[in-house]
Amino acid sequence: MTSWRHSSLQWRLTLSLLLATGLFWAVILILTWQKTAHELSELLDAHLAQTAAVLAVQSSDEHDDDFTTAEVLHKYQPRVAFQIWHERELVSRSAEAPLEPLAPWGQNGISDQNRAGQNWRVFATTGRDRDVRVVVAEMESARQDILKAGLNSAIVPIFLALPVLALLIWWAIFKSLAPLRQLSLSVSQRHSEALQPLSEDVSAEVRPLVQALNRLFHQLALQMEGERRFTADAAHELRTPMAAIRIQAQVARGAASDPEREQALDAVLQGCDRATRLVAQLLQLARLDAHGPSLGSERCDAVADTRETLADLGPQSLIKQQILSLDAPDALSLPMPPGLVGVLVGNLVDNAQRYSPEGSTIRVHWAVSPAPTLVVEDSGPGMEAQDLARLGDRFFRVPGNGADGSGLGWSIVRRVVQRYGLQVRVDRSPDLGGLRVTLTWPAH
Repeated sequence: MTSWRHSSLQWRLTLSLLLATGLFWAVILILTWQKTAHELSELLDAHLAQTAAVLAVQSSDEHDDDFTTAEVLHKYQPRVAFQIWHERELVSRSAEAPLEPLAPWGQNGISDQNRAGQNWRVFATTGRDRDVRVVVAEMESARQDILKAGLNSAIVPIFLALPVLALLIWWAIFKSLAPLRQLSLSVSQRHSEALQPLSEDVSAEVRPLVQALNRLFHQLALQMEGERRFTADAAHELRTPMAAIRIQAQVARGAASDPEREQALDAVLQGCDRATRLVAQLLQLARLDAHGPSLGSERCDAVADTRETLADLGPQSLIKQQILSLDAPDALSLPMPPGLVGVLVGNLVDNAQRYSPEGSTIRVHWAVSPAPTLVVEDSGPGMEAQDLARLGDRFFRVPGNGADGSGLGWSIVRRVVQRYGLQVRVDRSPDLGGLRVTLTWPAH
C-alpha cells in the first residue's frame, strides 16, 4: 500500500483541504449550537417570565372556588403549562399541567424541574396578592425541538454542499498542478543527451524547480563534456608512449647484442614511466573536473604537504644534479583538503625539473603575510610571451623543448586555481632568471 508521503500530491491536497474545511465547519457548528442554545434559552425564559407576569397581574382576591382548566387553542400549546395557586390550592391550570406543583412552594424564578417523568423549565412568581402563586413551565423537549429545527436549516445545506465543494477543490488543484504535469512530460520526453535548459516561463512556485533542473542540466553537460574531452585527450596522448613502448619492445626482441637489448629495454622502462605519470595526471585532472571544491571545514598543513611532495621529487633532482630548496615556516594551515597542496607543488616542481637543465636551481618558498603565497622559481630557460599565453592548455608543450612531458601539469594547476579562487602570476624570476610561478590564496 502506498504511504501517505508517496501518494498523489493532488489527492493529498484535496483530502487535506476537505479535512481542514470539515474540521472548521464542525467547530463552527459546535460553537453555533452552543450559542444558539444559550440565546434560545434566554429568549424562552424571558417568554415564561413575561407570561407569568401577565398572569400575576390578572390574578386578584376574587377567586372562584371552582377549579378551571384552560382550553387548548394551538397544537404546540400542550408543551407550555401554567398553574395558579391560591392559599396553596390549585385554582386554575392548563390542560397539560400536572396537579402537583411544578415548582416547590416558596421558590421563585427560573428552575429546572422533573414532574411525572417529564423535564420542565419553570418560572414561578407571587401574584398581586401574597397568597396567590403563578407558575409557568415549558417542556425541555419543546426547546430542543426548536433548537434542532433552527440548526437543521444550517446543517443540511452544509452537508449537501460538501460534494460540490470537494469537486471544486479537486478541479482547482488539478488546474493548479498543470504546470508540474507539463514539466514532468517535458522532462520525460527528453533524450538522455538533451541537456538544454528548460523554459523558465512558468509560475512562481514552479520556477525554483525549473531553475534547479537547469543548473543540474548545466552541470551534467559540463561533466559529459569533460568526460568526452578526457577520453579524447587520454586516447590521443597515450597513443604515443604505447607506440614507443611497442617499438622498443620489438627492438629488444630482435636485438643482436646484449648492449643493444639493454638499451631497448631501458627505453621500454622509460616509456612505461612516462605512461604511468601520464595516467596519474589524467586521473588527477578528471577528479578535479568532476568534483568542485570542498565547502566544509577541511584544512591542511600546506608546509607538511610540501615537504612530503618534495621528498618524493628529490631523487629526480639528484639524477639531474639540480638544487631543490624549500623556504617555509614550520606550519601553515589552509582551507583545502589534505593532499591538494601537494598536487600543486608536485606539478609545478615537476615541470621545473623537466624543463630546467642539469645543475640548475629550483626554489620553493612559502609566505604567510599579507596572504598565504606559494612561489616556485627556477634557473631554467623560462618561456616566451606567446608561450605564456597558452600555458595551461591541455597537452600544450613549449615548441623545440625536448623534455619528456605531456603538458597536463599546468592544466591541473589551473583547474585547482579556478576552483579555489587563487591568484596566479607567471613571470621571469629576478634572482634565478628562469620561470617564476606565484600562487596567492584569499586572505582570511
